[in-house]
Amino acid sequence: MVRRIQAKRVLELRADGMTGRAIALSQGMSRKSVLAVFDAADKAGIDRDVHVNRSDAEVYSLLFPGRGEHESVFVQPDWDAVHKELAKVGVTLKLLHSEYVDGCAVKEQPAMGYDRFCKAYATHTLITGAASRVGHKAGRTVEVDWSGPTMHLTDPVTGETSRVYLFVACLPFSRYAFVEPALDMRQDTWLLANVAKFEWFDGTVPRIVPDNLKTGVIKLSI
Repeated sequence: MVRRIQAKRVLELRADGMTGRAIALSQGMSRKSVLAVFDAADKAGIDRDVHVNRSDAEVYSLLFPGRGEHESVFVQPDWDAVHKELAKVGVTLKLLHSEYVDGCAVKEQPAMGYDRFCKAYATHTLITGAASRVGHKAGRTVEVDWSGPTMHLTDPVTGETSRVYLFVACLPFSRYAFVEPALDMRQDTWLLANVAKFEWFDGTVPRIVPDNLKTGVIKLSI
């Protein structure tokens, strides 16, 4: 059976006034999983008084009745090990599924197909609160863009107000982010912000992925 979301702990922290984002960060869970607990609790009318004297398993069953109770005819991989392996460069779900199938064949055990394997991994990341690593590898890319929302800077002497643009960079695997304020979005400002980004990260990556912003893209390919 797949490990369950720590639903009781989520509800306890929510009752203490923590936001979904704060709970996700403090507990190492995905925000999607935390919000799923919030939504299930609201629909079931479960508050602190209801869950305080119940076990973790009881709270989980109240929120998600029937989830994870069925038995599969297929051999279940060690999903924690699969999640760990996906962090390595060059490792994909396709490769891990092939290794899984080979292992089942040696033991003459029933193996699930690739589509089911992928869906089961996605369910594992949802229930455990782990961030899915499909599509992202550590230290391979950094995503950059100018933020949509802007800020304003007011001169305390003259009262003059200037618009402040936010350069944002994020490492998609760890979600570690860098933000640099700027008074314009010219290309020289863009380049200086990228330099500051790598200085802050104390390293570089092979690829910078911009989101079609004018100062970061020379030509679009169709």
